[in-house]
Parts: sequence; C-alpha cells; structure tokens
Amino acid sequence: MRQVSPKLQPWLDNFNVLVGQLVANGFKATATNAREGLANLTKGLVTEIPAVAWIQDDLVSGEDYQVPVRIYHPQPEKALPVLVYYHGGGHMAGSVTVYDPICRKLALATEHVVVSVDYRLAPECRYPAGVNDAYAVVKNLWPTLDARQINYIPQLSIAGDSGGGALVATVSAKAQFDEAVHIHKQVMIYPSLDYTMSGGSIDENATGYLLQKAKIAWYFDNYFQAQDDRKQASPLFQPMTQGLPETLLITAEFCPLRDEGLSYCELARAAGVTVEHYHFKDMIHTFMNMEDLVKEDCELLYQKVAHFLK
Repeated sequence: MRQVSPKLQPWLDNFNVLVGQLVANGFKATATNAREGLANLTKGLVTEIPAVAWIQDDLVSGEDYQVPVRIYHPQPEKALPVLVYYHGGGHMAGSVTVYDPICRKLALATEHVVVSVDYRLAPECRYPAGVNDAYAVVKNLWPTLDARQINYIPQLSIAGDSGGGALVATVSAKAQFDEAVHIHKQVMIYPSLDYTMSGGSIDENATGYLLQKAKIAWYFDNYFQAQDDRKQASPLFQPMTQGLPETLLITAEFCPLRDEGLSYCELARAAGVTVEHYHFKDMIHTFMNMEDLVKEDCELLYQKVAHFLK
C-alpha cells in the first residue's frame, strides 16, 4: 500500500488546509509568491547551515549574459573535481541564496567544488534564456575558476533538482554533440523532463502532495511562449546516445514527475548509457527543501549523490 511518510503527513495535512483557505479567499498565483513560497519553505525547514571553508560569488561569461554563480570549495588547499548545480523552482523560483544550505551540504558530502548557478527565470526571461545560461556555465566555467586561482581538477559533473533537473538533462543532451564540452556524470533529483505532461504520475499525484498538476501547468505556461514546441524542448524527447554521461536519477513515489524520471532511465539505458536509479518510496517532490522533517532521507540522498560522484 502506498503511504506518505508519517514524518511528512501532518505537515502536508496542514499545508492542504492552508491552500484551501487561500483559494477560498481569492489567492492568485504570481511569480512573486511562487518565489516567496519556495524561499520560505526552504528557510523554515533547512535550518542546519554548515560552514564551508571558501565561498565566493562570481560571473561566468555567456553569449548575451554574464551568469552569476556562487562557488563553494570545501578544501581550498586541495584540487577537487567540479560539480555544477542547477536549483529547482519550476523555472520561475529558486536562487543561489535559497539553495545556499543545500549547496553547502553537497560540497561537503561530495568533496567537490560546487558551482551554484543563478540562471535567468521566467516569466521575465522565458525559454530558452535559462537553458542558455545553464549551458554557458559548463562551456565557459574554467576561465572563471582560473581567474580566482582555485584549486580544482578539470572534471565536470552536473546536478539539479526539479526544474534544475530539466536543465541538467538538457545540458547533457546538447553536450552529446559538442566536442568542446565534456560532462563526467549527471545527477537528477525528481527532475522535470516532459513539458507535455504526459506521464501517468502527473494525474496519480495531481493534488495533495505539495506540487500540484495545475501548478506545474502554470509554471510551464509562464516559461514557454505560444510558439515554442514543448515536446521538442522536453529532455525526455531529445536524442539520447552513448554520449550521455553516466547518470544518477532520483525519484519520489508521491511526486507528479515520477514517471517521466522512470521513462528517462529506460530510454537512456536503451541508448547504452549507464544509469543508476534510486526511488524514495514514501517521499514527495521537494523533500530536499524540507530537511528538518525528513533528516534521515535527506542524509541518504546526499550519501547517494556522494557515492555516485566519487
């Protein structure tokens, strides 16, 4: 029998009551309250913020935009491999600030130089602005690190959750055919991979589990313009070859995006890619941003990512 973790259920019950009250009182979704919602959730439920030896903000050159990044080096005296991280938030919310505690934990757990990317967000900057920023960082990162005289090994992996997971898959899909970019490994945490919303779990987990089907549709309507081909933009429907990096994909049972993650694993394996899949059977979407409620599960997630990258 499917059952949400009892560590989450009381919080979810209260959240669903509050959402019902907001809707009854005329609540209207905006980019502002979407951003505040994710920021407040994370700030309220990821309260352990570990120290990292060296942290600095910088810029990576793109074709039409200088992409802000935050760099975390857990052992500045030692050359470490590099992990670029794309935050979640439905392409509309999230930031390096919101994800600061998560990226600190990733740097410490994985023993990587973590580069957190502040890619442009919709609706101010619609598709493909965020994709362009995400790709610019993997293509042009080394000069930024060199200018800082950072100790690093030029081995680049990429990771992200939710909408950031979509960016991971899209960047890897482009890099398959770009000899100038080599991605060692990719990590996707409950990623958004199908902008056509055709997976069965979209309906199975449509309401009641924090991320709702209607909210996903709203995110995508703000991200894309009318003329955009959403299927063509979906990582699930982009070409997959053996040129894709070794992959770790993490899904959650009560996540609307679960089935597109499972489909990606099947398609990538069929293309000859080495894929590791881990499923959290009682978790919901965004649980990484709710660590205080599900500490052991988040610790396991960081362990899985660290083991895979090392």
